[in-house]
Amino acid sequence: MITFRPMREDEYPGYLEYFITDYAREITENYKLTPDDALARARKEIAESLPGGVKTPGHVLVCLISHSGDSEKHIGYLWYKPDAIMCSVYIYDFYIFDTCQGQGLGKHTLWEFEHEMQTQGFAEIRLRVAGDNERARHVYEAVGFGVTGINMSKNIKN
Repeated sequence: MITFRPMREDEYPGYLEYFITDYAREITENYKLTPDDALARARKEIAESLPGGVKTPGHVLVCLISHSGDSEKHIGYLWYKPDAIMCSVYIYDFYIFDTCQGQGLGKHTLWEFEHEMQTQGFAEIRLRVAGDNERARHVYEAVGFGVTGINMSKNIKN
């Protein structure tokens, strides 16, 4: 069983360490920025998106907890934003720790999340996946997500 525990203040720096590094890598690869510029952009975007950290209004940051028998294990993170008017939830970040990948936990977590959101009255879960992230796309498609568009960009800086 997978449960969603609200992220504590003391866990937020660890989340930022993972997220900023991972997001900067994605920015470098997909938007062709230098690693330093990508890191600066990732830091700026996260500071603007989550100015209150785990207490940012409208955003939900949780730790993913796997339960097996009497033991529980922190296996990853989920950041999402519910939209009651649209009856939808937007996933900003979903991460299963590297040491926990390849065990079906990503799919299981998404099924549990879907069920949790249904019980709260939401009708849709949306997200964006990087074009080169084949592994994530496979997981999302395996649990029923479909492509709704394609993000495109062109660097016009000289």
